Amino acid sequence: MRSAHLLRSAVLGLTSHKSRSFLTILGIVIGITAIILIMSLGRGAENLILGEIQSIGSKVIGIAPGRQPQGPADVISTFTDSLKERDYEALSNRNNVPHATKVMPIVFGSQTASYGNETYRPTILGGTPSALAIYDVYPEDGRMFTDEEVRGYADVAVIGREVESELFGGSSSLGERIRIKGRNFRIVGVLPKVGQVSFLNFDQILFVPYTTAQQYIFGIKYFHRFAVEADSEENVEITVADIEATLRESHGITDPDKDDFFVETQADAMEMVGTILSVLTMFLVSVAAISLVVGGIGIMNIMLVSVTERTHEIGLRKALGATEKNILSQFLLEAVILTVVGGVIGILLGGLFSYATSFVLTRFVGLNWGFSLPLSAVLLGLGVSSGIGLVFGLYPARQAAKKSPIEALRYE
Repeated sequence: MRSAHLLRSAVLGLTSHKSRSFLTILGIVIGITAIILIMSLGRGAENLILGEIQSIGSKVIGIAPGRQPQGPADVISTFTDSLKERDYEALSNRNNVPHATKVMPIVFGSQTASYGNETYRPTILGGTPSALAIYDVYPEDGRMFTDEEVRGYADVAVIGREVESELFGGSSSLGERIRIKGRNFRIVGVLPKVGQVSFLNFDQILFVPYTTAQQYIFGIKYFHRFAVEADSEENVEITVADIEATLRESHGITDPDKDDFFVETQADAMEMVGTILSVLTMFLVSVAAISLVVGGIGIMNIMLVSVTERTHEIGLRKALGATEKNILSQFLLEAVILTVVGGVIGILLGGLFSYATSFVLTRFVGLNWGFSLPLSAVLLGLGVSSGIGLVFGLYPARQAAKKSPIEALRYE
């Protein structure tokens, strides 16, 4: 039997029951759509997060309290108070970390700010005047607060455009005072409208001296993070080693396994994020693949019904000279066509839903979420759908091929 005739016979057999064929492939369509959607959104999330990390700069080193998270239980340890003022002073000493050009303590949280009858809850970031420089963000109106104001626990603030809009409407906020936890903060600068930059929405931020934030807003005597900028990318690794040695000496730690802090470079962060997202994506893909197994069983069931219905046809074909291989090939091809068509429809739907999701996240949520449809997802969808057709179509095809032509012709 020629390939063209074999294909034509298989298509004719499927199109004779269009509704049944469509319902048969529905499970494959749903499964492949879910896989494509998950892999596409996973790649989009990875690109977004890695882009945000890269925007900070490869010379910036992050220091966080607690152990480096290796699992869900370790995340809680990052909310400790192990980073203190003495650590800031030690890291700022050029004898300890000679290649550090900036050492920036960071505290953050959220509190309600009010002006007149208007209230707004911004993200409050406490730091030094140079903290925003690592994000390449500077006041568009007014100025940044000074080191003297940091040392003097000054009640001054630099705010984002959304904070200004919510509290002051269309009026200028420079020189005005907003109230936070019973204290009046004078606005000395307003940031440009820049939106989301490296996990921070600078339009919704209220930036104050870290001393003021610790003493009067959060009531703490520790830091949530340190950011250290090395003088060059080549000196990042040696700067990391100097930071670890300095903090261990400051904390009286002799065993590195007992560190109550962890240091991360941008390369470390990117590698960790990439690994976590890849594992999570594969897990979700595995869950979605369960529907493909269900769809494959449905195809096997329908193909067995089709073999029974077409018993007389099989007998007639064998009587006219068709071999077992011809019958096996035809029914196996029918199963593969069903699953491949379902796979193609699933790929198209998955890509469409992924594009729609990225459009919504970009247009209405404000995330810089780029649409991404990995070639590996398309190839996986086609490969899996074809494989399911072969695996779950083989048994019905063999049953059809084994039928005796005489008994098949007698079948009513």
